[in-house]
Amino acid sequence: MKAVFVVRVIILSLFIHSGLTCYQCFIDPDDSVRLCWGHILTEYNIRNIDSCFKTLDRIFNYNQNVINAAKVGRGYDSVLKEILLAEIMPLVEEFDQNTNNDTLYEARLQAAADTFIAMASGLPRASGCFPPCGFQALGAVYNCMTCQYDSCALPLDCPLQEITVEENNRTQIWCTVPFLLPRDIQIVWRYAETKTVLMDRFQEVTVGVDQLYSIPSARPEHAGTYQCEIFSHGRSLVRIYYHLTVAPCVAVDHVELQAVFEQALQPAGCFPLLPPYPRLTLLRLPSPDLLTVCLTSLLLLVLLTLGVPYWCSFQRKDSDSDQEDKSQRKKYVFRAV
Repeated sequence: MKAVFVVRVIILSLFIHSGLTCYQCFIDPDDSVRLCWGHILTEYNIRNIDSCFKTLDRIFNYNQNVINAAKVGRGYDSVLKEILLAEIMPLVEEFDQNTNNDTLYEARLQAAADTFIAMASGLPRASGCFPPCGFQALGAVYNCMTCQYDSCALPLDCPLQEITVEENNRTQIWCTVPFLLPRDIQIVWRYAETKTVLMDRFQEVTVGVDQLYSIPSARPEHAGTYQCEIFSHGRSLVRIYYHLTVAPCVAVDHVELQAVFEQALQPAGCFPLLPPYPRLTLLRLPSPDLLTVCLTSLLLLVLLTLGVPYWCSFQRKDSDSDQEDKSQRKKYVFRAV
């Protein structure tokens, strides 16, 4: 019993000295003692527990494939423990108080590690961290070298963003982040008249779940800093800042005129000249032959236009005179009879 106690103290001191590792996150030290109790070095045919622990370190604790397979999303470390216990505990029961050669230990432990890698790799991975800000719980990755989840280590306060809008225009400010948020979130909108990120300068505007802050018609008094803070179960996840500048319409026109004035003051050669006006060109008359033909045709057209009515009236007069002659002849013949 005393010898066993001494062995356990030595092994526990080795655990403390080396720090936590993948295997040690889920396996109790007493179970490890039972597992390595009968480890026999084949070369010397002696029982050596320390050599067994070095084998565990090489196969599990410092195996990069095991470490990568254990990088699961939040909440799945318990599943990792179940997988590893299912592989190690049967070996503990089988090897406890029994001697076995190191070659058997090597083969059985390596098979257990391969199974762990295959099953752990199929668990959901973490979504990763999205800089530059926010407490991203879903992005935390399990680190089996420290037996805890590595935080994204990003600040809650996001960098200040600039927004400029012309007066009387509609403005929309969105409280959005590039990472996944829990379903049960609460959003608080705050406003400060100055450009700042100091919390004591802000006044609370709205509290709810609306991620959009809208200003239907921006006016100079709307200028300032707007902050949206996202909470989940009372815990702050991120604070986003927007500095709004409202440019009056007159100021915009003044800026445009000022730009033209400054451009006019530039040295000759730097000022972009207006494109030259197109040169005036003389009217090109047609050739004399073409003019003769056109004028002759126009004259004939006029003569035809005037001659046709005249000819028609002349024909009508001839027809009337013939009718009159015939009527006179008939009268003469009637008198003669």
